[in-house]
Amino acid sequence: MSDLAPLPPAFFAASQDRLRARAAAAGLDGLLLLRAPNLAYGTGLFLSANERPMGVWVPVEGEPILMLPGLERENAEGTGIADARFYDEFPGDVPAELWMLDQIGRHAIGIDRLDAALLDAARERATRLDLTDHAMIERSLKQPEEIALTVEAARFADLFLERLHAAAGDIISQGGTETDLMADAMAHARGALLATHKSAFTGTPMGITASVHSGPRAALPHGAVLERVPQPGETLISGIGASLGGYLAESGVTLIVGEISPEQRRIMAAMEACNDAAVEACARGATCVGANDAAMDALRHAGLGAAIRHRIGHGMGLEGHEAPWLAPGDSTQIRPGMIFSNEPGVYRPGIDGYRTINTMVVTANGVEIPSRFQATTPIDARVIAL
Repeated sequence: MSDLAPLPPAFFAASQDRLRARAAAAGLDGLLLLRAPNLAYGTGLFLSANERPMGVWVPVEGEPILMLPGLERENAEGTGIADARFYDEFPGDVPAELWMLDQIGRHAIGIDRLDAALLDAARERATRLDLTDHAMIERSLKQPEEIALTVEAARFADLFLERLHAAAGDIISQGGTETDLMADAMAHARGALLATHKSAFTGTPMGITASVHSGPRAALPHGAVLERVPQPGETLISGIGASLGGYLAESGVTLIVGEISPEQRRIMAAMEACNDAAVEACARGATCVGANDAAMDALRHAGLGAAIRHRIGHGMGLEGHEAPWLAPGDSTQIRPGMIFSNEPGVYRPGIDGYRTINTMVVTANGVEIPSRFQATTPIDARVIAL
């Protein structure tokens, strides 16, 4: 069992205060949050996003207004938001987003998402319309309670990898496929997650997603899991996402089926240097693009520039992939409280592929890495003995 629990009402009340302060700093009267992760951040409502818009108005002055489709009426209870309003159904005579703006009244409004077809009508309903996702900017700086959930989620992502590493040899020797490997490790890690946290976290997002792909298909960054038996000498990539209380973490590794060749060891060492360069850049407070450049330079220095297929990482929190991005085009300054993936990747079409994943938590003193599989399993131990 664990002492961890879902985020309490006080957390969401504090989130609303932070959102109010951000709206005031932008010269706005409040924020209308329509994106499901932003709604969760401001209210604690983890509702499945669908075609029916859901929103909460967080004014600088006054109490929030929760606005939902009528079928979510019971879910509004327990949020601590007294003013809950409901529309009948989608699509409705008036688009729900415009109905929400009518409920709010004419104000300077920040809105995190809006269909371009509604833009003119929305502007007529506001004194000013700001389309910046202010909530996402606020969400990028995690609070200690959020970090604790991420750290715990990473433990179960690692547990999948530990099981895969320990059991893959026996499974493959018996003719087991990628799907068999994933099913075995998934049952182990998911079972442990539920045994530890199901009673406390029922009703909040909690689970594990995974991929296992091998051989030449490992050169596909998003390879599908197939009924394919990994062969001796091949690389096997496994990437894991785990969530607890709505917060996500990732771990991932490349294993070698059988013995590691000198070339495979060279590539894996270059990826470790890439990982370390990203950690160092985040620790010193570089920009997001600067961290990506530093990491990619390590691969280029090893002569692997042509095998780069993606950025070094992305933000994580209520979304598995969220801003800010450790990538070209994002000049955000890295600050304590930010959480990122660290994903060195080398992909050689028709030959093989490699990827590792760590979760990085930026702190005032550097970077903490709750993903522990790589740290406890050095390169030469990342083999599947047959």
